[in-house]
Amino acid sequence: MDYQRPNGRATAEDVANLARRAGKLAGWAARTGFELTRKLPGIDTAERGLRQVERGLLSELRRRLDEVDDPYHAALAAASAMNRSDSAGRVVEASVMLVPSRERTEPLRAAMAELLNHSIGFGRDRAREYLYAIILRQLTPDEARILAALSDGSPFPAVDVAERTGIGGTGRTVLRNASTVGKAAGVALPDQVPAYMTRLIGLGLVDLDEEVPALETQYEILLTDETVRAAEEQVKRCKVIRRTVHISRFGAQFWHACDPSLG
Repeated sequence: MDYQRPNGRATAEDVANLARRAGKLAGWAARTGFELTRKLPGIDTAERGLRQVERGLLSELRRRLDEVDDPYHAALAAASAMNRSDSAGRVVEASVMLVPSRERTEPLRAAMAELLNHSIGFGRDRAREYLYAIILRQLTPDEARILAALSDGSPFPAVDVAERTGIGGTGRTVLRNASTVGKAAGVALPDQVPAYMTRLIGLGLVDLDEEVPALETQYEILLTDETVRAAEEQVKRCKVIRRTVHISRFGAQFWHACDPSLG
């Protein structure tokens, strides 16, 4: 289906439709344990086809997210046009001014002014939509898979690897937020799971919590992970700090708004 508009710009509805198509593929793979079916006849061909379609849809989704009325891009576009003449010789300015414009405004200051001016008509729903759109644009496909795996609220083991000091304390940390959730989600780059988790925690989508003894077997599996073992070899005396990761309250709200299965 062609979503291209006569003016060449995609609308929020266009992006939502495309997101549902991409999300159904990614969500199906994550929820049905696609990794476990690889031994079935012909599954390699099917998987390659799925990955190719998924990559294409995600690329198109990102392109159209860039085109949607996004505060960052709107600000930069406005900054480049602010106080400049159009083809008819008229000066281009923001329609509603919270921050007065100047004849010569630096691009970053102009962008901030545009954001402030643009926020005047925002209600709660529109502000939330902008916030979620900005976060969505920052996620990688692997991070989306991890978030899908965490979306039901289940905790997963996580560990930090640090150097043990002479009195049994904790020295420098050489690895943070390694977790089994990456393998469960079927990420393409398992060695980058600590970085993915750190980013998701930084975005407020995932929370760290205390160790859960019931996950002992999974902790033992995590300690055999190549990334964890490599970190342990970086220090003379190793101290492993056990935690769990789970979707945050904000992350659950974000997922509910973006969950393709609800579209």
